[in-house]
Amino acid sequence: MPQAAITIVPMTAAHAGQVLAILQAGIDEGNATFETEAPTWEAFDTARLPEHRYVALGEDGRVLGWVAASRVSERCAYAGVVEHSVYVHPEARGRGVAGRLLGALVLSTEAAGIWTIQSGVFPENAASLAVHAKAGFRVVGTRERIGRIRGTWRDAVLIERRSPVVS
Repeated sequence: MPQAAITIVPMTAAHAGQVLAILQAGIDEGNATFETEAPTWEAFDTARLPEHRYVALGEDGRVLGWVAASRVSERCAYAGVVEHSVYVHPEARGRGVAGRLLGALVLSTEAAGIWTIQSGVFPENAASLAVHAKAGFRVVGTRERIGRIRGTWRDAVLIERRSPVVS
């Protein structure tokens, strides 16, 4: 069966409701983040770099997933380092959405001179670790018992992608 078309476009406020709903679905599943509820759009928008935010749209215009990056530090030494998140609607998983979103993020960050994209992923989230590996991310290490969610200590696998073109 042929895959339905997926279009990657910059994320705008028009996508806010669907983006936050997808984030909340990831939160509710329990293996995506330490957050316990999605923020307001204003908080989400303020915390993420506008030039490095994308949504994947299905043929019907619905948001299938999103990716966004944030600064890791205001210090000039870290000007080329961002932290990212990528989320896919539960009904759209397994269709290459996350890989396409990561590809768009890599292109935009490299064009902006960013040399490292990093994130932390729960070790139980095998699908996320696999799609990141396919996109050129490597495991840097594991932060053991780095945070608690719902009363349970969780580890985070640190991943990063170093750009081969930005030096």
